[in-house]
Amino acid sequence: MSESNRAAEEFTRLIEIMATLRGPGGCPWDREQTIDTLKPFVLEETYEVLDAIDRHDHGALCEELGDFMFEAVFLAQLESEAGHFAIADSLTSVADKLVRRHPHIFAREAGDAAVDSADRVRTRWEEIKAQERAASATPDKPKTLLSGIAPTLPALLRAYHIATRAASVGFDWAGPGDVLEKIQEEVGELRQPRAEAAHRTRDRAEKGERQVHKAIRPPRTVSDRFW
Repeated sequence: MSESNRAAEEFTRLIEIMATLRGPGGCPWDREQTIDTLKPFVLEETYEVLDAIDRHDHGALCEELGDFMFEAVFLAQLESEAGHFAIADSLTSVADKLVRRHPHIFAREAGDAAVDSADRVRTRWEEIKAQERAASATPDKPKTLLSGIAPTLPALLRAYHIATRAASVGFDWAGPGDVLEKIQEEVGELRQPRAEAAHRTRDRAEKGERQVHKAIRPPRTVSDRFW
């Protein structure tokens, strides 16, 4: 049996096990889960996969990838029961996406220039993604350059994705010196309102002092005026 056939057989087995766990007479815990209650488990499995990668523990990675795929099948089972989609739709989606975003492999025509570097592949990938976003836009859901970047990403990772999208349309700096100059500019803009606020505070303080001195100054007598 080929590896692809064995994978298909085992994947089908996993899907059937999941359906049994959720079905009549299945596991009470599995039956009460929702896509929302599974979120912490999806996150936990993600970190365990990353830990196995960091340790280069190939046996653990094999096991953790299985757990990770189980969470995907679990979520798809719930969505299938609700009538939204099945796991086969998810597989079709990712397979179609890979073919669509690798035209240099699957749709290259005679005479087309070869895409022979990772940088050119990434550039082409982002161009195709931008075309897909534009094609899927509707009047009530317009698509922008930053559409699709999950707001739940960690701040640093989200900033990286935003910067990558911006760089894909030429919004980038030529070198580190330009970045430092921009940082200094932004810091200056932060300092300016603080300096202005401090100046206003000093003005108010000096005005208050003048008013206090005026209020407590003793009245001048006739002799004072002629003195």
